[in-house]
Amino acid sequence: MKILILCTGNSCRSQMAEGFLRSFDPGLEVYSAGTAPSDRVHPKAVAVMKEKGVDLSGHRPKKVDEFLDKSFDYVITVCDQAKESCPVFLGDVKNRLHIGFDDPAEATGSEEEIYAVFRRVRDEIAERMAVFLSVL
Repeated sequence: MKILILCTGNSCRSQMAEGFLRSFDPGLEVYSAGTAPSDRVHPKAVAVMKEKGVDLSGHRPKKVDEFLDKSFDYVITVCDQAKESCPVFLGDVKNRLHIGFDDPAEATGSEEEIYAVFRRVRDEIAERMAVFLSVL
């Protein structure tokens, strides 16, 4: 099964979802991408995923255009529909899903408060990706 996770910057939410899906089922082909990819995976996303045993340190943000010539069983958008426009994948896809999450990169406050938002979003992503896999 091939899955593509999409968001805008491909630096936090889609990277975490990709990491969790790969860790839950190594047999899946999982990729993530963004419409306007950041320069790097957000360091706080890498740090909070490491706390759960998922290593994102070798990941890089990718532009969705890299995947247009591939077909996917699922394309999942993870943007927060209230605050941003979700990307549309124009390639060959059998199923489209939206599972939205707040963008932790937008968190403000103390370092501790910002990490709390990253951990909350990480845990929400883990839970929702586990549910997604359970109904396949």
